Amino acid sequence: MFQENYGKILIVWNFPEFIKYKRSQGWYIFMAIMAIGLLLFAIFTNNFLFAVIIIIFSIILILFDLKEPILIKFQIFERGIQVAEKFYFWRELENFWIIYQVPEIKNLYFKFQNFIRPNLTISLENQNPVRIREILLKYLKEDLEQKDESFSDHLGKILKI
Repeated sequence: MFQENYGKILIVWNFPEFIKYKRSQGWYIFMAIMAIGLLLFAIFTNNFLFAVIIIIFSIILILFDLKEPILIKFQIFERGIQVAEKFYFWRELENFWIIYQVPEIKNLYFKFQNFIRPNLTISLENQNPVRIREILLKYLKEDLEQKDESFSDHLGKILKI
């Protein structure tokens, strides 16, 4: 398949926009106690901005808990990668790495040239990481120093958020 501006499609797959964790009743009780405790701390210290942040974060958690993740289409083209509707040319990316520790971690990471942008994480789902690596090595450098998933991904798994 060929997309006019991006060249030939080399590989395509879908991945969920976020991981929907199964949470126990204890998790909800613990998080509610934490939120209330942090709210009381914010009020006691007259830090109302912190209180607003806690409230917003709690609302976001509740909304995400009620929502089912949509599938996002990921494509590797000859001229770059596309995540949903957003296309990134190879020149915008610095390197990539794959963390593949089955069954817990199966992620592809991209680092942008612009250091302000956070790394892009793509779930490999059932894709062959060796095949993905072979394709990407034609266009990008691989960061062989990365051995573990990002701190934010790891923290998200621990907290189930």
